[in-house]
Amino acid sequence: MTIEAHQEKLSFQAEVKQLLDIVIHSLYSNKEIFLRELISNASDAIDKLRFEALSDPALNENQSTLTIHVSFDTETRTITIADNGIGMNRDEIMSNLGTIAKSGTRDFLSRLTGDQKSDSHLIGQFGVGFYSAFIVADKVTVKSRRAGLGKEHGVLWESSGDGEYMLANIEKESRGTEITLHLKQDEDDFLNDWRLRSIITKYSDHLGIPIMMPKLTEEGKRTEEWVTVNRATALWMLPKNQVTDDEYKAFYKHISHDFEDPLIWTQHKIEGGSVEYMCLLYIPSHAPFDMFQRDAHHGLKLYVQRVFIMDQLEQFLPNYLRFVRGVLDTTALPLNISREILQDHPMIPKLRAALVRHVLDLLDRLVKDEPEKYKIFWHAFGNVLKEGLAEDFTNRDRLASFLRFTSTTSLDEQSVSLKTYIERMKPTQKKIYYITADNLNAAKSSPHLEVFRKNNIEVLLLTDRIDEWVVGHLTEFEGKSLQSIIKGDLSLDEIESPILDKQEEEKKEKAQQEVFEPLLKKMQSILTKEVQTVRLSHRLIESPVCLVRDQMSMGPQMERLMKAAGQAVPETKPTLELNIDHKIVQQLQHEKDEKKLADWTHLLYEQALLAEGSALPDPAAFVQRLNQLWMLSF
Repeated sequence: MTIEAHQEKLSFQAEVKQLLDIVIHSLYSNKEIFLRELISNASDAIDKLRFEALSDPALNENQSTLTIHVSFDTETRTITIADNGIGMNRDEIMSNLGTIAKSGTRDFLSRLTGDQKSDSHLIGQFGVGFYSAFIVADKVTVKSRRAGLGKEHGVLWESSGDGEYMLANIEKESRGTEITLHLKQDEDDFLNDWRLRSIITKYSDHLGIPIMMPKLTEEGKRTEEWVTVNRATALWMLPKNQVTDDEYKAFYKHISHDFEDPLIWTQHKIEGGSVEYMCLLYIPSHAPFDMFQRDAHHGLKLYVQRVFIMDQLEQFLPNYLRFVRGVLDTTALPLNISREILQDHPMIPKLRAALVRHVLDLLDRLVKDEPEKYKIFWHAFGNVLKEGLAEDFTNRDRLASFLRFTSTTSLDEQSVSLKTYIERMKPTQKKIYYITADNLNAAKSSPHLEVFRKNNIEVLLLTDRIDEWVVGHLTEFEGKSLQSIIKGDLSLDEIESPILDKQEEEKKEKAQQEVFEPLLKKMQSILTKEVQTVRLSHRLIESPVCLVRDQMSMGPQMERLMKAAGQAVPETKPTLELNIDHKIVQQLQHEKDEKKLADWTHLLYEQALLAEGSALPDPAAFVQRLNQLWMLSF
């Protein structure tokens, strides 16, 4: 090896320094993860070579056998992990080992809990796995050459984790990357063949790439012969009865960089039809940190005829299933497939429909057989799954069956399905009633619920920001239409106890309308800019007033969300409804002072705005009116 003159010392990015300090001084509870992470990186490098060599076979350099070699030396107290994958040039080494993007270190640091075991498992999830080497090493040396470049383009990288690294040009005969860990004084237990083999078997047995170690004699001496330590067969290729749950879990952690076990998984092998494929799909047990980041990448790893093509492919699953992890291996696509070709390839819709069906079947299994696990799923991914109601018309009814809500009958948790709601409906009830609000307290204290409580009618309480958007696309379920209780007029014969004499009731309502007509007109003239009309209410029992929207208009929650996002909101006026049995309304019926009537009218309107969660147009005027009316009562 010859080190050329072009050698320099460089400083790590500030965030890398912070990360290294944590790795070196804090993460001690699970030191063996360093080997898992470095082997995982080597596996990725080999996958990248396979993909790039499809269009440029010269990158193979007449060496088609792809392997990872792991060895140790007790005299120099070093461990070496070498691969013959894609390798790195000088710029790539500086980029990959000297800096980390925002989604790496910053998010990693923000998730630290202080629990060493949990924190150490976070390393791979955020793309900072290489630095786990410094958990056991006080110096790390990397030699690499990118495939396709001459031997004189090798690069040496070396650092003691002290804030700086050395970079030099070297000659390297073979492509790929070789990482040597110079162990700390108290880490000699890793200089052991059995110890390293057990770690490889534990974390990397599922990899489809041979992981080699030197063969030992009966006396335990190392020979020149290399033997495969792992199973080296793609996990999804094996029959289900040959794979243990622990192996499925280990493979999930490899492809997802998650530190927790998956919630559930499903494996399928489809042969003989128009589309042949194998897939292994996982649902995580918790939401990834970047699930709602617009620039985050999600999706499956794609293999074509057992050759890795690319990862984080979003074409095979809709956006509302972006939490699903896994692999797809198919013969239905060409080996030279690209992301651009994928957009229009005729097989994509068929594969996509099949994979969506597998995921929904998996959710069905959770609902029927493991309801406690489904609760975990819904808590983590319910809001994402709701997006499918607008995105996936084909599966809308099926997706609706997975929805879970809080209701006036079940206030403690989101456990009520639409099917359960329908089973509990009153005999005369024709609709599924719901209310949207900013939070549970606002929903359950809404005056619109009063007549439903009186008649023991269950109402779904929709408090997630996405809910009003969801019900805008889900208008009915199993023949029952969904009805917002804050929109339109209520049909009394549907929600109230049967009326013995309907004609008598209509006569009574007509008489009440005639008595309160003057008051309704006066209040309407006072609130001509604020409301569409003022009318008597059928839904209020205890509150004096409430605001009601037109059936087809946007709800107040959606209005607030759109305004907060800077979106234009069409101007619509609500209807103000009066409870004629309330003492305030009865008092206003006899109020002769026009100013006092106007103050009370505005105050009641503003009270209704507050009850629905809307902001007051003029808070100072509201306070002034309230104080004046209080003074009159003293």
